[in-house]
Amino acid sequence: MKGIRAQVAVGIVCVVLGLSLTLQFRSVQANYNGAAPTQTAKELAEELKRVREEKQKLQGEISDIEDQIKEIEEAESTQEALAKQIRSEIEKYKVISGFKTVKGTGVVIVIDDPPPDPEFPTDRSVIMDRYERLLEVVNRLNDAGAEAISINEQRIISRTEISLAGNNININAIPTAPPFIIKAIGNPEDLEAALNIRYGIVWQMKEKDGLQVAVKKQDEVIISGYNGTIKYRFAKPIEDNQQ
Repeated sequence: MKGIRAQVAVGIVCVVLGLSLTLQFRSVQANYNGAAPTQTAKELAEELKRVREEKQKLQGEISDIEDQIKEIEEAESTQEALAKQIRSEIEKYKVISGFKTVKGTGVVIVIDDPPPDPEFPTDRSVIMDRYERLLEVVNRLNDAGAEAISINEQRIISRTEISLAGNNININAIPTAPPFIIKAIGNPEDLEAALNIRYGIVWQMKEKDGLQVAVKKQDEVIISGYNGTIKYRFAKPIEDNQQ
């Protein structure tokens, strides 16, 4: 809008210049028709000088307005580039902090209770007694370079808590129950190797806990963003010059 207003101003100045020159020409022509040759020549010289000075002044004003237009256009271009960069940075930090849905190669791990024993039926979930295994799996995935992790569609971020609550396991304060489906985005080979290492976490869950565990590499894993709210009451940012 600023650029358009400046261009309109230039147009108005050009119109004024044209009208001024036309009026001056007509005035000079009228004076010439009714005056003596000597007087007319002198008046023409003076009139021509004045018109040239006025023209030069108007041309200077046009030049100033054109400079203003250039400055406005450059400022608008800079602001747009800055806004684009800020939007890009915001998106990047949303991904890093876990607030953005992401996709990529990775693994999907399914952890479930052992098959029910018909001779000794029970309602107690084995994995509820060993829910810390979920934390161990998350740690192993992070060690292997996982860039995003979720458990039963709950995004794991720095503030995520995994805790036992009655007959459920709360993840991000959301009650969840087996089977637990853990998704991780990263290098599929590295993630799988970190989990299936000999006597590693998968071996322990199967052999020691009797849990059912399956690890599958995937060409595309989609992990939803964290949909909760984080509030900081005590932590405050420090300016660079205060460090």
